[in-house]
Amino acid sequence: MTEQQVIETELAQMMVQVLNLEIKPEDIDPKQSLVDDLGLDSLDVLEIALTVSKKYGVKLRSDNENNKQIFSCISALAQHIHQEQNK
Repeated sequence: MTEQQVIETELAQMMVQVLNLEIKPEDIDPKQSLVDDLGLDSLDVLEIALTVSKKYGVKLRSDNENNKQIFSCISALAQHIHQEQNK
């Protein structure tokens, strides 16, 4: 597994646990839309952002113009985390 895939798996597990989703982490496709497919709302995204910041030490700012893309799917979020950690 690549580092990106490891982060994607961790994010899926985190989302199921933190948001009490009624889906198994392994059933979440990393390319699924967090809003359209998983039904996350802005409060869910905020909760995930806080959890990601604590776990990975990555600052996710509410005023980042790329937030829509960063939080579009697990894969995009994992890529952002990976890039920020390797700066």
